[in-house]
Amino acid sequence: MADHAIGIDEGTTGVRAVVLRPDGRVAGVAYEEIGQRFPQAGWVEHDAEETWQATRRVVLRALDEARVPPRDVAALGVANQRGSAVLWDERGAALGPVVGWQDQRTASRCAALAADGLPIPTLVAATKWEWLVREHAPASAAERRGLRLGTVDSWLAHRLSGGAVHATDASNASCTGLYEWARGGWDERVAGHLGLDPAWLPGIVATSGIVGETSTDALGARIPIAALAGDQQAAMAGLACLLPGSVKLTLGTSGMMDANVGGALAPPGPGTYPLVLWSIDGVRSFCFEGTTITAGAAAQWLRDGLAVVDSLDAIEPLARSVADSAGAWVVPAFQGLGTPWLDPGARALVGGVSRGTTRAHLARALLEGVAWRCREVFDALCAHLPARPAVLRVDGGAARNRLLLELLADALGVPVEAPAMLDSAAAGAALLAGRAVGLWRDDDLAARWKPALRFEPVRPADERESALATWQRRVALAREAGS
Repeated sequence: MADHAIGIDEGTTGVRAVVLRPDGRVAGVAYEEIGQRFPQAGWVEHDAEETWQATRRVVLRALDEARVPPRDVAALGVANQRGSAVLWDERGAALGPVVGWQDQRTASRCAALAADGLPIPTLVAATKWEWLVREHAPASAAERRGLRLGTVDSWLAHRLSGGAVHATDASNASCTGLYEWARGGWDERVAGHLGLDPAWLPGIVATSGIVGETSTDALGARIPIAALAGDQQAAMAGLACLLPGSVKLTLGTSGMMDANVGGALAPPGPGTYPLVLWSIDGVRSFCFEGTTITAGAAAQWLRDGLAVVDSLDAIEPLARSVADSAGAWVVPAFQGLGTPWLDPGARALVGGVSRGTTRAHLARALLEGVAWRCREVFDALCAHLPARPAVLRVDGGAARNRLLLELLADALGVPVEAPAMLDSAAAGAALLAGRAVGLWRDDDLAARWKPALRFEPVRPADERESALATWQRRVALAREAGS
């Protein structure tokens, strides 16, 4: 009986698949790393065919672990790294690499466009598509008629469906630089300015809705492809952040925080940006998003840069071995500062070090620094919300560090909740897909949320705000160091 759902989360460094039972519990999980290439300074690429084949393998392995044959899957959903760009032909052959969302090869082009009054950042797909067409598209007009452009969800949907689907959803489209916010379609004026034929762009479909089905060659059965979503938006669904005012934080290499703002798009807070959260049943919902830039990467610095620990799992017990940081502090601006400062020139600082400072104090100071950076993002996201959120829901690999979550609750002054499975994007994609085929209702998505961990703030409010003021003086020093 077709009563399971599968979600795919295709990320920057790997792809994961999760199979959910009819009650929403996890039946099987599989993961595989995917390669990154750095052919020049600032360039970040993936191999499109490798990405597809890895995706296919993890789906089949997750089904095998769940002991669920493909014919028993009622729906499949795709979540993906946003802003990455793919070009392929009508036969399904990739033309050039996947140009990653972090890629900076079009930085000078983006600067020129901004000077002309067309602000398109390097993190979105638009100028990457322009570059791919210029460098890798065939020259003849006849061959160009069959071109396909898309983000990674579009590429995977095309391959999963045997070439029948060329689509993306509004959450991904809003991360391309070509989205027309008023009516929810493509901005053909901007596309034309970049030399992109609108016919090459994917159709914009509902986030939760059937867009096609998998081919038997791809997965061995015809499974409805019933959800497409950006990874952060899918994580919002997986963490049941379904109501306006709910906020989640994904603690991966960076810290990505999103606030559900409902159907009205108000001005965002400082250093945050609006996105489409999802489009469901013909109604668009929006979110504000902000980033710390550095979260889990700070812990990697302790391991790889300083050799303070041998593994990331060793950081928590090391930091817990001391009651506090003994005055040491870290501003983890290793790649500049994101929200609310948007200061790429800021530099990481370590201060307050004495002869008595140990590696344990440094580990704890670094975790405290990540927590305070998250507080800054939280305040920026909440600046225009009607009320301060009552709880923060957290996922991502760095959320395995329970001490970090305790420090986060103390820094924000609100409880922090985390699920048992910390990859909420894959689960969210599966839930959105299952919803589209009737496996679950919206009420079911909310009801299934049960946090595995909850941390209450214990620091008194006046002490917290005094510590925040001290933190902000340290951030000012980090910004000054980069000037």
